[in-house]
Amino acid sequence: MSNNLKDTICAISTPVGEAGIGIVRLSGSKALKIADRIFLPGNGKKPSKMSGYMLHYGHIAQPSSGKSKAEVIDEVLLAVMRAPKSYTKEDVVEINAHGGIACLKKILSLVVKKGARLAQPGEFTKRAFLNGRLDLSQAEAVLDMINAKTEDSLRAAALQLEGVLSKAVKGIRGSILEIHADIEALLDFPDEELDIAEKNNIRSKLNRIISALKQLLKESAGGRILREGITCVICGKPNVGKSTIMNRLLKQERVIVTAVAGTTRDAIEETVNLNGIALKIVDTAGIVEPEDEPSKAGILLSRKYIDNADLILLVIDAGSGLKKEDLEIINSIASKKALVALNKIDLTAKIKPQDIKKYLAGKKIVKISAKKNIGIRELENAIRSMVWSGGVSSASHAMITNVRHEAAAKQALRALEEAVKGINTGAGEITALSLKQAGDALGLITGEVLDDDLLDRIFSKFCIGK
Repeated sequence: MSNNLKDTICAISTPVGEAGIGIVRLSGSKALKIADRIFLPGNGKKPSKMSGYMLHYGHIAQPSSGKSKAEVIDEVLLAVMRAPKSYTKEDVVEINAHGGIACLKKILSLVVKKGARLAQPGEFTKRAFLNGRLDLSQAEAVLDMINAKTEDSLRAAALQLEGVLSKAVKGIRGSILEIHADIEALLDFPDEELDIAEKNNIRSKLNRIISALKQLLKESAGGRILREGITCVICGKPNVGKSTIMNRLLKQERVIVTAVAGTTRDAIEETVNLNGIALKIVDTAGIVEPEDEPSKAGILLSRKYIDNADLILLVIDAGSGLKKEDLEIINSIASKKALVALNKIDLTAKIKPQDIKKYLAGKKIVKISAKKNIGIRELENAIRSMVWSGGVSSASHAMITNVRHEAAAKQALRALEEAVKGINTGAGEITALSLKQAGDALGLITGEVLDDDLLDRIFSKFCIGK
């Protein structure tokens, strides 16, 4: 991705399609000059002379040339945000036009014609980072806010955008750099050695840093759930009520339900907000000895989903007794994170929870009737409990929610543990090197240590106009 901050960039910053409003955004040193050339203000005042952070009425028009009059493109509201008090810390102009794609494209084309270039994915936010308005973890939080599917995931992203995680990481990194500076100073005088009191003091400091980092990592699994959600795969033999359960969890008739076994031949995916969790539910084909190629393909796909699931919901028909197919599925999920829905309890029960516990010791079993809507709330609570497994269940403090951040923090933790070994053995060079590695790893989270390839990967995930 180009890092040329001298360019003035532009993009449509609202989703493509029909809408009441669409926004064309410009950022850069020429933003106001370009706006002056294409905006016909209602009050006669050019954008470069306008007060900032207000909406100004006027028209976007193709400037006149020769004897031809200016061609009005749209009636708009225009906002000016001057550097450094803008999202990018550059001059920013936002044109609030009608949201039709033809209109927005014509305005965008005119802006490019007058001296801007099309922005690359995430380039506005990248400039906010490069110009010091956001650190890297805050920039990533912008994308998390855009992609948030639940209130909890939105809250976690908002806290990260506020800098709560950055503050925690920078505090830990600052402590590491202080110790590293002390060790490096001692290495400049090789004849001097650390006495026992100095070693104990440094070791104590390092152990406190390690504890703080472990605490930050402790809730990373829960943090990733808030950010990314989880995949729950519903499995079982044919005609046990998998599709009906999915419809109950979704609160809509999403999946076709019939009395004919094997109606579901393919995996069906839907995402639901389950008490703050973005839960992707997958209804799979019933697992049984396949009769034809389509059913064979469906069963192979079901097993693939089961293998990759974060959580498995095994459905067993309480009215039919445990069959060979049930036992085969039970054996395949015994070591996985799973719970059991004992369905059709409104019928004469031939299976009791204790019959299943003999094969799935320790697994939660919920008695339900999906058809009669009995026990569904209890099933939802059991799923939520299984997801959190005693971990964090809401975003209210500094939390690692990003796999990249988690990997960097773990790398820093390993390096700190090596630094402690270096102190114990008196290997000052190893301690200094390990502390530098720990500091660099944490610096990658906030962007205090830069990696151009990493920046390109992060910002390429953004939409064009953000």
